[in-house]
Amino acid sequence: MNDKKIRRMLAVTGMAAVLAASALQGCGGGKDSGSDGADAGNTKAAQETTKAEETKADLTKDMTEFTIKDGSMSIMLNKDWTTEDLGVDFWLGAQSKNGKEAVIVMQFPKMGSILPVDSMDSMTAMVVESYGIADEADAQAPTIPGMTGIKASTCTVNADGEKAETYLVYGETDYAYYSLMYVTEDKMTDDIIASAVASYGTFKETPPEVEDNSTIQVSDTVKWFNASYAVLTKLNGWNYNLFGGLAVNDDNKAVVQEMLKSWWDVSDRASADETLDWILTEGHRTGFVEEMKDLQSEGVGDKSPEERAAAILGVYEMDEATAEIYARCYGAYETMGEKAIDGWDYCRALNLLGYYYTAGYYTDVEALDKSLEIAQKVQEEFGSWDELIDSYMVGYEYWGEETSDERRAVYEELKGAQDNPYAVDFKMTLEKTW
Repeated sequence: MNDKKIRRMLAVTGMAAVLAASALQGCGGGKDSGSDGADAGNTKAAQETTKAEETKADLTKDMTEFTIKDGSMSIMLNKDWTTEDLGVDFWLGAQSKNGKEAVIVMQFPKMGSILPVDSMDSMTAMVVESYGIADEADAQAPTIPGMTGIKASTCTVNADGEKAETYLVYGETDYAYYSLMYVTEDKMTDDIIASAVASYGTFKETPPEVEDNSTIQVSDTVKWFNASYAVLTKLNGWNYNLFGGLAVNDDNKAVVQEMLKSWWDVSDRASADETLDWILTEGHRTGFVEEMKDLQSEGVGDKSPEERAAAILGVYEMDEATAEIYARCYGAYETMGEKAIDGWDYCRALNLLGYYYTAGYYTDVEALDKSLEIAQKVQEEFGSWDELIDSYMVGYEYWGEETSDERRAVYEELKGAQDNPYAVDFKMTLEKTW
């Protein structure tokens, strides 16, 4: 692999964001075992720590600091290395002077990022898919300041038709998820890994201060609004303790405006009003009731639950997996009646109002007044968070024609969280506190 090929390898990193549109843990102090040899063990540990520090100092003496464009992260690399533009302000690419080695550090901020990464798992999946990761084997995990959940491996990458041996590390901080790749055209040796470990040990993170111009005070009533769409907020990797899920600033305004345009065809106040009116007066629940009545008239309800999917295939042209989803929806219709997916429409309406405020299409008072009106209606129709979310999940399955298992898992996770958004009483008296 020559210099040109290394550059092509780096260039693919910028494309990864578009394409994406058990390992050893980091070292840490253990408990004293209480054995008679504790003092000797402590002395040995101290000697090993000193040796490791001396090795790191020796390996980093000819390194200098490389910082990503937005200044939120840096590591030290050989002073003769040069940076490469990866097309993303919070990613770092650099290669050696001879073009035989390269480092790619991908940072995925946990809040406000438009990239499809909201967990260690989703980041790993994106990297594996984008780079054709193969032949993974556990490797020495570095100690990286402020980073937890560290996993390391040696592997091969295949990007843009070029293969290379790689030392790959994943981890996360309170601010972001990270993927760090040390790529070499030569065989990955212990010396190269040692150099990478030393480099990663110089990691520094300086999260930017997030500007928040929100004029909304998060009262219990506002917490209730936030809880109604907390599952989606969590899936987005946003903050379910904030109205709309994001701090209010120009960057997040642009993010939400783009999202509304892409997913809802909302681009201004007029289209925002039109969409909200549709979801409140019609929504998906209207079509749902019509289709469930069609299935009822075709005798689907007379079939056993196991036979219903086959019967539905005789009514609607769809694949078997979708028919199974419709059979589940029909069961919910039998149990919950014509209001079976009302929760889906109402939770999404409340969610839209949060987006409208962040995007600048509604004022705080407009968004909150309308949220209060909808929330009070929801309280009249449902008896608990579980009832509301069950209805939301049925609606998701009807709309998405796929199971709601992932969203249900998120709901259960949130209920067990320290800052559980559903701790607010569903039947509390909702009041205008703004």
